[in-house]
Amino acid sequence: MTDKTIVLSTAGSQDEARKIAQHLVQHQLAACVNIVPHIESIYRWQGKMESSTEWLLLIKTTHQKFASVRDAIRQLHSYDLPECIAIAIEDGSSAYLDWIDESLK
Repeated sequence: MTDKTIVLSTAGSQDEARKIAQHLVQHQLAACVNIVPHIESIYRWQGKMESSTEWLLLIKTTHQKFASVRDAIRQLHSYDLPECIAIAIEDGSSAYLDWIDESLK
């Protein structure tokens, strides 16, 4: 088990996804953010089935930085309820995990 985390979030546009990603990396809240374009999301919102095209953000950070990542996403996001889910990284390349640490200092 590591203290590293992948945070998942979605954005409604490429511009918004880039804005969030750049902020997180610039402020050393994330070592890297991958933006996966044009995913289709199907969900229930306010009692109705919805479908939309979104951009998925895969945010590499640490458990200690998660609260700050969550707060930044909430502040920068256009959605009333932005997705922000943390998944613990169990194991990985020690060199890559060390790079995450170095990038967040």
